[in-house]
Amino acid sequence: MATTSSSELIKRYLQDAIASEKSFESQLREMAEEGDNPRVQELFVSHADETKTQYNRLISRLHVLGGSPSTAKSILAHIFGSVPKAGQIGQRREEKSTHNLIIAYAIEQSEVASYEALKVAAEAVGDIPTANLAEEIQREEQMAAQRIWNLIPANARLSAERQTTGERESSRKGDVSGVAGSPV
Repeated sequence: MATTSSSELIKRYLQDAIASEKSFESQLREMAEEGDNPRVQELFVSHADETKTQYNRLISRLHVLGGSPSTAKSILAHIFGSVPKAGQIGQRREEKSTHNLIIAYAIEQSEVASYEALKVAAEAVGDIPTANLAEEIQREEQMAAQRIWNLIPANARLSAERQTTGERESSRKGDVSGVAGSPV
């Protein structure tokens, strides 16, 4: 079994994080263009900007270690990053904000875990500056996940209300025709 130097190990972890952040930044910018909730769109733009600064900080650290971003990892991260969006094919505009929030929340939690692994690996090999950077970004990801989580319930409710307005208005007026279990 071939051994890996501690420097090469940390460079690989950093390359993975860089590829993930770059892919997520572009996903967030795409999500900001979709849906019908301006508050959610603003959150995505703001977090895309934060993600870009995280990306730049990671690249700076990788350069200090003598490494450079991996083009192959970036391409793969972009390809696989678009997979969760495939489930949105055919969705109504009113549903996109909620589903984008769900996807973004899942990605944030994945990043929290990835930064934990980077932090622990860096500590294990004595790379304290990388461990500190991973911990800082991990905290930022946790806060972003919480902001996203806080928007999911209200956005899901609003989406449901917008899509079922006619149905609710009919039932309030006493029109129960076509409702399962009601006399016609």
